[in-house]
Amino acid sequence: MEISKYPSEAAVDAAICDNEPLLAIIAFDGKTAYVSHVADAVEHHILLTNTGHNSADIDKFFRIAFDKDIADWTFICPPNYKNISDKQSQMANFYKDGFAAISNFLAEMECFANINIPKRYARHFKVL
Repeated sequence: MEISKYPSEAAVDAAICDNEPLLAIIAFDGKTAYVSHVADAVEHHILLTNTGHNSADIDKFFRIAFDKDIADWTFICPPNYKNISDKQSQMANFYKDGFAAISNFLAEMECFANINIPKRYARHFKVL
């Protein structure tokens, strides 16, 4: 996985060392990710813009806020995820793919945090 650190590698590494909160966006294919201290990006779509992408592409990325202890997953499955028409299958695939991509990202960042889906996103599991 290619991980780009915004605004710099030194800034992100210092935030990790100090266990400061970070934001990350991980491409659905798991090949690229972008990470920033929360103070440098504020929101996931701003991080996307700051790294040269169109903020409208946010639905092509898994989104987490994390530190060394926990990774909160902004669990929002786009309506056209993998062009799967059955909502239950779509959500199951999104969960499986996201968990794998986020786990790989965290391992590469050497942040072995627990992955958590905050309660406000749990309503999506009613479909499953």
